[in-house]
Amino acid sequence: MKKLIVASNNSHKIEEIKEILSDLNVEIVSLKEEGIDIDVVEDGTTFLENSYKKSSVIAEYLKNKGAKDFMVMADDSGIEVDYLNGEPGVYSARYAGVHGNDSENNKKLLKNMEGVPTEKRTARFVCAIVLITSDGKTIKVEGITEGFVTEEIRGKENFGYDPLFFVPEFNKTFAEMSAEEKNSISHRGRALKKLKDELLRGDIYVDCSSK
Repeated sequence: MKKLIVASNNSHKIEEIKEILSDLNVEIVSLKEEGIDIDVVEDGTTFLENSYKKSSVIAEYLKNKGAKDFMVMADDSGIEVDYLNGEPGVYSARYAGVHGNDSENNKKLLKNMEGVPTEKRTARFVCAIVLITSDGKTIKVEGITEGFVTEEIRGKENFGYDPLFFVPEFNKTFAEMSAEEKNSISHRGRALKKLKDELLRGDIYVDCSSK
C-alpha cells in the first residue's frame, strides 16, 4: 500500500482528506504521524505556490532520508472576499496576526465587513493541492466554492471561516452542514475529487479499495 503523507498537522484537514479519499488504497498520515518536524514558511503569493513549496520541501526531505514509494500532498486554502479586494486570501490562517487563531480571524473579518449589504458580501473558498511522488511526478489541482460572508457566527466555530461562509445551495454555512454535505461541495472536497480522478486515470498507480 502506498503511503500518502499530508504536509499538515491540522486535525480537521486530515480528517476531511481521509474521509474524501477513503476509497483509495493508500495509507494517509500527517507529518506528526510520520515523525516529521519541519515548519515550511508559506511565503508564496498564491495558494498554489504555497502548496507546491510545502509538498516539495517534504518530498525532498524524504528522498534525502532514502524513503521510497511515497506520495506527499500539500494544500493551501483560504477565503477571498470580493468587497475586501480578495482578502484575507493567502493570509487567511493568520489574518488577525496569530497563525491558526480561528476565533480572532473570524472577529476581524466580521469587523471589516460591518455594514456591508448582503449583495456585496460575495466570497469564495479556494483550495490548491499539489501532490509529488517519490519518483518526481507532480499533480496540481484546484477547487473553488462560491458563497457569501454572513453577518454573524452560524454553526460550530471550530474550523476556520466555516461559520461565516454561507452557501445558498444548502441555505447553510459550512459550519451548519454535516460532514457529508460539506465534503460534497467544499473547495477542498472538489480539489480532492479532481486529485482522485488524476490518481486513478494517470500514470501514478493507485488502486481503489473496499476498505
